[in-house]
Amino acid sequence: MENKNFRFETEAIHSGYSSAEHQGSIVPPLYQTSTFTFSTAEQGERRFAGQEEGFIYSRLGNPTVKILEDRMAKLEQGEAALAFSSGMAAVSAVLTALTKTGDHILCSQGVYGCTFGLLQLLKGKYHIGHGFSAMTTREMIEKDLQPNTSCIYIETPINPTMKLVDLELVATIAKQRGIPVVVDNTFCSPYLQTPISLGCDVVIHSATKYICGHGDVIAGVIIGKSDFIEQVSRTTQKDMGGIISPFDAWLLLRGLKTLPVRMDRHCENASMLVGFLKNHPKVESLYFPGKSDYENDHTIMYKQMKKPGGLLSFSIKGTKETAQLFMNQLNLIKIAVSLGDAETLIQHPATMTHAVVPEEERRKMGIEDTLLRLSVGLEAWEDIKEDLEQALDKI
Repeated sequence: MENKNFRFETEAIHSGYSSAEHQGSIVPPLYQTSTFTFSTAEQGERRFAGQEEGFIYSRLGNPTVKILEDRMAKLEQGEAALAFSSGMAAVSAVLTALTKTGDHILCSQGVYGCTFGLLQLLKGKYHIGHGFSAMTTREMIEKDLQPNTSCIYIETPINPTMKLVDLELVATIAKQRGIPVVVDNTFCSPYLQTPISLGCDVVIHSATKYICGHGDVIAGVIIGKSDFIEQVSRTTQKDMGGIISPFDAWLLLRGLKTLPVRMDRHCENASMLVGFLKNHPKVESLYFPGKSDYENDHTIMYKQMKKPGGLLSFSIKGTKETAQLFMNQLNLIKIAVSLGDAETLIQHPATMTHAVVPEEERRKMGIEDTLLRLSVGLEAWEDIKEDLEQALDKI
């Protein structure tokens, strides 16, 4: 494709790939190989020395994977990208690259359970501390930063409370101190939010979710400046080995082609369900970007997100057992972790995705025993609503 900037929907299908360079194939080829040959021993020497571009070994780079990385970089408005075997491999690589013993990581007020587990591991084994901040005002952010803060790590919307963080505000403060800002953009996808365009430095995706969209891949991607991505590629990823397979990269390229269409439907369905749940007498509270009672969230949502997204959380009136009873009455909606699939999924964060987080910390994050997270799928929204309604009627 000629070197021109197209709209998002077009880039999601075409960017990073030229059919003319691959025998005219419309679909990017799957390079299912572990290693690559050199025409001469000298060429092998040059490639290992970094003096010549070219593929060596699929742990160090693969043509199918590179197409995915180039496309993700384009969609996230970054210079380069790097794909991993899982979202947590991506998170681990970034935090390892940005920290050393004695450093501190400032996090948003709530992170995915396994990210919390990683932070605990870094603290216990490598003396890399961390803290949590609501990040609602400049004063709060500046107070929570420490002299040894080496990076700021943000989820927005936060999993699973859907709280929003003003990325432009955080990035402005961080740049004044030379601190990189890392954003987990999994809940939005680049279709709804592009943190780099708001001044952030590194974007992370669990590509398992919306990027894939079909529930058949485990993968992660990071996007940022070329020098940082090269640093992670040549050190953290190469030596720790969280490498994506060519076939998984090929599946993600397939998923990206329909990302805008799918996200529009996810968002539309979620918005239709918000009114029903918000007004239901058995629902205590509802959390959805732009519709929650969080202060300033409505303003932040319209400032940095194209649409509110396809995820919502809500609290059932009652106890943990009440919430679990409700889940057990569902028929169409499946009880499962993850999100972004064609199917609507529901999970109980306190005992599932955030079970590793101690109860006291969970409650500080706003994760009560009655909180449920709903990943709204692509089914007819009326069918999803009817399933929720009949289950609520039974508790």
